[in-house]
Amino acid sequence: MAELNAFQMAQAQFDRVAKQLKLKPEVCEVLRWPLREFSFRIPVRMDDGSLRVFQGYRVQHNDARGPNKGGIRFAANETFDTVRALATWMTWKCAVADIPLGGGKGGIVVDPATLSTGEKERLCRGWVDVMWKNIGPRNDVPAPDVGTTPQMMGWMMDEYSKLTGEYTPGVFTGKPLGGGGSQGRTEATGYGVIYCVREAMKHLKMDSKKCSAAIQGFGNVAQYAAIGFVEMLGGKVVCVSCWDRNDKKAYTYSKEGGIDPRFLLSIVDQYGTIDKAKAQKAGYTLEPGDAWISKDVEVLIPAALEGQVNAETVKKISSKVKIVAEGANGPCTPEADEYFQKNGIFDIPDFLCNAGGVTCSYFESVQNDMNFYWTKEEVLEKLDTKMTSAFHAVLDMSKKEKVYMRDAAYMVAIDRVVKAMELRGWV
Repeated sequence: MAELNAFQMAQAQFDRVAKQLKLKPEVCEVLRWPLREFSFRIPVRMDDGSLRVFQGYRVQHNDARGPNKGGIRFAANETFDTVRALATWMTWKCAVADIPLGGGKGGIVVDPATLSTGEKERLCRGWVDVMWKNIGPRNDVPAPDVGTTPQMMGWMMDEYSKLTGEYTPGVFTGKPLGGGGSQGRTEATGYGVIYCVREAMKHLKMDSKKCSAAIQGFGNVAQYAAIGFVEMLGGKVVCVSCWDRNDKKAYTYSKEGGIDPRFLLSIVDQYGTIDKAKAQKAGYTLEPGDAWISKDVEVLIPAALEGQVNAETVKKISSKVKIVAEGANGPCTPEADEYFQKNGIFDIPDFLCNAGGVTCSYFESVQNDMNFYWTKEEVLEKLDTKMTSAFHAVLDMSKKEKVYMRDAAYMVAIDRVVKAMELRGWV
């Protein structure tokens, strides 16, 4: 059987839970598909004077609970179905975190590493020039994602403000500090993963100080998940695995006694590529990119791209693994879910586990509205409270209905979205 693409996977996950919830067919029809989709072309003048045309997307899945919310990816392999899937998952993510937002996602088909700073800025502004009438603080609020940065959000917010004729910081989140950004946003997604892992360990009666983790990825989420696992939980991270954009292949970086995530953070570029020479000089071993998944650890944190733990790779997981914490969006396929359930592995599903980023983005929007900004300590304290509450809402549902954590998370999220749709008279 052909492997499902990301959107088919998102729909299959929804369909399974919709049956369990006995949702009406017409309600399912609304929620299986995005409410609005945009596909467009963006002409950009390159540094050499040539004109290049880029493919852009924005998908608004459901805004029953509030404005659409979701990142913009710059990725060479971006597809409409990937964006649809991510927008769908954003709806559930916002609902499970119980923040008043819906789900959206956007993207441009491009490898940002191939563009100069000026070309990136013109491309960002070009995306806004096409979409500005269909985004806004009360409509759709984009944010950074794979291949995009706070600086890019600053350019996009500036372009929107110019077009509307008023300073509107709340139209994008993930902006730089001093440009309407929030303290704590950089750490939020990775720390949110660790807040969930901490609660899962309490539930499973595990001593975090005696536990180790293997992480796939070393972008923003993985960086702070690694730091959090070491500094907040007192555990050991045995490796991180990340893509090397220079060699066009992945490597797993490991070290006897555990890695030092802050050292690795000091030798990584903006795209998550670790400086190999500096890592080797510091005593790190370079292994194949997929070596992370077979490490003898208690916790696996896939924090890279979708579909990484699948029918083939899941067989490599060590029998020692007790928790899988999905830092990435859609990293585990339905076949992996079956394996987890059969082998008693506690899975923290993506749209719960990595909801720290969108929760902090919501805090940023609130601060933009108030024109009053909180300290990092205040932001992270509020984030911990929200993530802990979300985790226990899902765990309680899992126990009550005797279902797997992913199904429980869907039950909590879908129930909240359907209730909002009913209250608004949509269904």
